[in-house]
Amino acid sequence: MVPCYNEEAGLREFYRQTSQVIAQITNYDFQFLFVNDGSRDHTLAIMRELREQDPRVSYVNLSRNFGKEIAMIAGMDYLPGDAAIIMDADLQDPPELIPEMISWWEKGYQDVSAKRRSRAGETFFKKWSSHAFYTILQKMSEVPMQRDVGDFRLLDRQCLNALRMLRECQRYTKGLFSWIGFEKKEILFDRQPRAAGKTKWNYWKLMNLAIEGITSFTIAPLRAASFVGCILSFSALAYMLYIVIRTLLYGGDVPGYPSLITFILFIGGVQLLFLGIIGEYLGRVFNESKFRPLYLVQDVNGKREIVQTMGKRDEIDQ
Repeated sequence: MVPCYNEEAGLREFYRQTSQVIAQITNYDFQFLFVNDGSRDHTLAIMRELREQDPRVSYVNLSRNFGKEIAMIAGMDYLPGDAAIIMDADLQDPPELIPEMISWWEKGYQDVSAKRRSRAGETFFKKWSSHAFYTILQKMSEVPMQRDVGDFRLLDRQCLNALRMLRECQRYTKGLFSWIGFEKKEILFDRQPRAAGKTKWNYWKLMNLAIEGITSFTIAPLRAASFVGCILSFSALAYMLYIVIRTLLYGGDVPGYPSLITFILFIGGVQLLFLGIIGEYLGRVFNESKFRPLYLVQDVNGKREIVQTMGKRDEIDQ
């Protein structure tokens, strides 16, 4: 299953290389499932072209761009078969790992993920910030989170069915992979730069994804707000007692107007910060309370799709 957004530059090469790999695996039947996440280039046209050339190719065309997280659950809803491999079309996920993934699946592992040993083509800041985010998330979350593991993985049908049950609209799928449990296996690989095209992830989107990850799997920021609020309250009370006692003992005005204003501004800033944290969680409740479908499908393999309440399908009509 391959979620795609503006991948015209490398989609044909991805299909070619992946086809060469799976051609050597003769004891399984394979199917390509592309999810067009509202691409604005010729990605959909290439999917249709590949569909005409190879009956194993299927595609799901979403009505607009819903984001990669939603595109992945859309693909899972339409995946047939006993297992599925989630990959990106930029060839940073090497198809050569597919045979090894299948071999571990045959040994009983239900979630075989590719762990990045190195990350070529990424800046030092991006690597450092990724490491820091996973460290914070692991310490804050009650669910053991996999470090340096992305979406590239093989999932057993039982895992896919479990993920299809999780219908929250603000999704952090990397965390959901950990949340569902099951037998997991990590294999190491060296992540290469994109084969073609430009990444769709900028620092703003990555920061939003990090916020999604933290607010999806822990309420630690809310507890921190309560803890800091208690400390500031006791500090303010102690400072007030200090002023009263000093005035009673020495009389007169107590100097310190600049420090008092600074202290008030500091408390106000902390209050606004934690109001923002509360707002993040409240916003998630607001979005979930709408009960909108996660996505809408325009067509599947060229056939117009009837809108369904839950957006679920068991298989694709060939």
